[in-house]
Amino acid sequence: MFIGHYAVGLAAKRFAPRTSLGVLIAAPILLDLLWPIFILTGLEQVRIDPGNTRFTPLDFVSYPISHSLVAAIAWATLFAVFYFIYNRYQAGAVLIWIGVVSHWLLDVVTHRPDMPLYAGGPQLGLGLWNRPAATIAVEAAMYAGGVLYLRAPDSC
Repeated sequence: MFIGHYAVGLAAKRFAPRTSLGVLIAAPILLDLLWPIFILTGLEQVRIDPGNTRFTPLDFVSYPISHSLVAAIAWATLFAVFYFIYNRYQAGAVLIWIGVVSHWLLDVVTHRPDMPLYAGGPQLGLGLWNRPAATIAVEAAMYAGGVLYLRAPDSC
C-alpha cells in the first residue's frame, strides 16, 4: 500500500476538522517515515529481490520496530498522546491513532506474509502486490474515495 495510506488521512479530515491535514496524513504514513531511519541505523533490514512480489522488488527481511502490529499500536499511542497534550483535541488524537494503526492493516492486505504481529512473532499478508492491476485499482479507488470524502459537503 502506498497511495492508499494517504486516503486514510484525507478521509480523517471530515472527522477531525480542527486537526491539520498534514498531521492527519502523517499518521497513516508514520510507519513508512520511521522505517528508513531504522534501515539506515541497521535496526531493520530490507533487500532488493526482483520477483519477491510482482509489484515491488522489496523483500522486507526484518522490520518489527516500525511495522509490527505491536509497534504500530505503540507508535499510534505515542503520536496520539503527544498530539492530545499539545492540542487538547480528542477527535484529532483518536483519528491520529486510527490512522497509524490503519497502516499495518492496509499493509497486511498488500504485502506477502511478512507483516509481523510482534518481533519474532507470526507474520501475515494477503499478497495483493502479486496482482499489479488489482493493486493499482485498489489504491486509485481508495485515493479517489479519500479525496471525495474530504471534499464532500458536511451532511450534519
